[in-house]
Amino acid sequence: MSAQILSAILLVCFFAVMITVGYRTRRKAMDVEGFVLGGRSVGPWLSAFAFGTSYFSAVIFVGYAGQFGWNFGLASTWAGLGNAFIGSLLAWNVLGRRTRIMTQHLDAKTMPDFFGKRFDSIPLKVFASIIVFIFLIPYTASLYNGLSSLFGMVFSVPYWVIILIMAVLTGLYVIFGGYMATAINDFIQGIIMLFGICAVIGAVLMQNGGLLKAMQTLSGVEAEGWTGGAFTSFLGPDPLALLFVVILTSLGTWGLPQMVGKFYAIKHENDIQKGTIISTFFAIIVAGGCYFLGGFGRLYADSVSYNPQTGKPLFDTIIPTMLSTLPAVIIAIVIVLVLSASMSTLSSLVLTSSSTLTLDVIKTYSKKKLGERKLVLIMRMLIVFFIAVSAVIAIIKDAHPEVTFIAQMMGVSWGALAGAFLAPFLYGLYWKGVTKAATCVCFVWGCAVSVVQLCVTLGGVDISGWGSFFGYMFKSSINSGVMAMVGGLIIVPIVSIFTKKQEASRLDEMFNCYEKKVEVTVKSRIDD
Repeated sequence: MSAQILSAILLVCFFAVMITVGYRTRRKAMDVEGFVLGGRSVGPWLSAFAFGTSYFSAVIFVGYAGQFGWNFGLASTWAGLGNAFIGSLLAWNVLGRRTRIMTQHLDAKTMPDFFGKRFDSIPLKVFASIIVFIFLIPYTASLYNGLSSLFGMVFSVPYWVIILIMAVLTGLYVIFGGYMATAINDFIQGIIMLFGICAVIGAVLMQNGGLLKAMQTLSGVEAEGWTGGAFTSFLGPDPLALLFVVILTSLGTWGLPQMVGKFYAIKHENDIQKGTIISTFFAIIVAGGCYFLGGFGRLYADSVSYNPQTGKPLFDTIIPTMLSTLPAVIIAIVIVLVLSASMSTLSSLVLTSSSTLTLDVIKTYSKKKLGERKLVLIMRMLIVFFIAVSAVIAIIKDAHPEVTFIAQMMGVSWGALAGAFLAPFLYGLYWKGVTKAATCVCFVWGCAVSVVQLCVTLGGVDISGWGSFFGYMFKSSINSGVMAMVGGLIIVPIVSIFTKKQEASRLDEMFNCYEKKVEVTVKSRIDD
């Protein structure tokens, strides 16, 4: 059976399951709590897989795996392990429980809503909502990246058709079932991703004579300053650049609203413990596997496409080139794998965007009181809007590659969101001393760094005279994103020391939610 027929069969089955799940879960999405958070009753497996599949999209499998694998070789696997142990394990342990407890106590349904209620400031909530609105749209549009080259291997259809199909089907099940449909479909898509990445790695290694033979061949590839072994070394040819990649892609998730929102919906304490283990295991296999696979990209240097102007490879073509000669069944699995990764992240992003704009802006400034059903209707309409806009942006970017603003805007989105939100959210969960002013300054800081990076990348700002430190930090959106996050972690406590604090009684009332007494079984704690 050809790859085209097999892929078509798997895709039809895949789409049928996604739509069925959305239709069957529609009853759980009748009110705001159910549509946005699944009634805060989502179990550990669904929560963990929702977290993981929102984390890892086709951007990682096709783009980042190809790019970082080419630049760092097998050492790029450290990025995947960082995603697992910092972006998943540590995130669940540091943020999971406290986020769930305080957001329920404050009745906060979104990250901007948390900022507004935690710091008693409607303007702060609206400011955060605007940041989410501006920077999540290009981030959402980037999810279509890589689909063109992969589907082009199998189907002779225009790229815009692929985007349209993905957008429509994702919109249908999210509009029908809200968060619960997204969570269940994320679980199904996550299973596909787990088995898919294992199958692909095995097939690529077998194609290159097995693991040892592939590593031996890769060790002979030369890099600048190396006579050989650069791409099989422990830390790769550029350890500092690799460290920045690990920090951005791992710590950055702590400040992304679509990621942190998964903690809002967890049901029980035991679900956090189980979810931590499941999420970490998922990240080790999927993220670690993707970057490990990309590490062998230079074995295909003679086949990948290159930019005629710069002479550098087109990174989105590296992984598809590696897969192009594999058996039909593996190619079909990859097609469904990448589509699963993209649709799961897309559904999470559009649900986050629509709920934030509806609950934190429209509801706040509406002159009429909006009931539950009307709010849900508005969110469903905005889901259509966000998906449509992201699809149009992706189509324009593909049709007009000379419009570099879109591509660069996508690159700075992650850094802007994480730089603005990570520090005030993290400190806000643990420390009473965080102030509204410090949070606002951090919002401005994260956005300002990203805007400067955008200008630098587009060639509008010359940083040659800025010194070696700033020259390096604005060398790429990865470096500036790390600077935005780390800078925020420093700025928030410093500004908080010198600015007005909230009322002590109000802070005590907020943080008392952590002091509530609960009974546990002996198997959880030995009776003294």
